[in-house]
Amino acid sequence: MTVVGGGSSSPQPYGGGHQSTNLADILERVLDKGLVIAGDIQVNLLDIELLTIKLRLVIASLETAKSVGIDWWETDPWLNSNARMLEKQDRDLELENRELRDRIARLEAANEHSRLIERGHEREEERS
Repeated sequence: MTVVGGGSSSPQPYGGGHQSTNLADILERVLDKGLVIAGDIQVNLLDIELLTIKLRLVIASLETAKSVGIDWWETDPWLNSNARMLEKQDRDLELENRELRDRIARLEAANEHSRLIERGHEREEERS
């Protein structure tokens, strides 16, 4: 597709003039700079908000996206096998952490119980 600002007197869209722009140039500019389309949809009933949907569309090259801090594809387990492995390791660590916290709680409870018993014995000895 080529848009050429010819000799017609009608206004030319997209900066017409005497420049020619093809689809590849436009795509290169969009991917290089990025394009963001944003919109919100709200559903209200009698001034009560029932639903809010926030829509965001970002079109950019991977390099441009990474330069602005967008890198979700690196941590998405559906797109990255390393992310799948890291997600499994995270689940394993979370399970191990939960087990260790439970074990510490049981040990502390047993320690507190033995302290109470020891205090009871000390009080009995003081009475005698």
